[in-house]
Amino acid sequence: MFFINYFYIFAITNKQNPMTIIQLEYLLAVANFGSFSIASEHCFVTQPSLSMQIKALEEELGVMLLDRSKKPVVPTEAGEVVLEQVRNTLREFHTIKEVVQQLKGEISGTIRLGVIPTIAPYLLHKFVPEFVHRYPKVDIEVREMKTADIIEALNRDQIDVGLLAGGTCGDSFNEYELFDDKFYAYVSPRNSLYNKSNIRLEDIKIQDLVLLSSGNCMRDQVIELCQARNTLPSRYSFESGSLDTLMRIVDNTSLMTIIPKMALDFVPEERKRQVKTLFKGASSRKIALVTRRSYVKKSIVEALRQTISEFK
Repeated sequence: MFFINYFYIFAITNKQNPMTIIQLEYLLAVANFGSFSIASEHCFVTQPSLSMQIKALEEELGVMLLDRSKKPVVPTEAGEVVLEQVRNTLREFHTIKEVVQQLKGEISGTIRLGVIPTIAPYLLHKFVPEFVHRYPKVDIEVREMKTADIIEALNRDQIDVGLLAGGTCGDSFNEYELFDDKFYAYVSPRNSLYNKSNIRLEDIKIQDLVLLSSGNCMRDQVIELCQARNTLPSRYSFESGSLDTLMRIVDNTSLMTIIPKMALDFVPEERKRQVKTLFKGASSRKIALVTRRSYVKKSIVEALRQTISEFK
């Protein structure tokens, strides 16, 4: 009996440590950032410790998960397969705490929010301070990102929620509609349409229209609105992604652009006459919060939705 117990203890103490949640989080961080040093900073751990944990995970699985010869570091073929399971596993793991908090009626935790550039300057300062005040147990992290980057970050579990134009993410996401954001024309005093108070879309000369750079969903919406995709002059595409930049260009040329209603409060009083309505409310965009379908922090999302709706 003594021999059997001794053998059992010996086997347990010498057994290779099984994979841990920490190892999976470190692996995902390196895959997301493409760097061991950046991942270690993000995980608040030293780089040697992080590297050692990932190496131990690779040895346990018997495969290389990361190609360290590439800069940035990229997953191997086996790593890609494992990472898909890692993302699912970590989502389910963190779900445990979220479910318990919901049962307790507690709104707490961390929410990582990605916001497109045509919303961030006009809305964030209105609702974020109030949200923080109302929900002191919630930590909110905000990043300004283009729509495609938000979608990728949601899929990679780098953010929790996107604040963007509805209908731009596809069927694999949940959308929580917030409000309609009407489009207006912003016209140079030197433009032939300046003296009109209500502009028809067919009167807009495509060569006079300045737009956001590629990757901004509002650019695509305006192009579709004006049916100008094939004739758009590329010299009027700007990489800043800033509506404010486009308006300053209009101020100093004979051109025009399209802006959303939420930007109107930021038009100086002396420039208000440059803002023109589009005939019969020609178009608008729907502003929405977007999450993965498997996302579970519903109480936080609902709190965020309610707060934003009050400051639209």
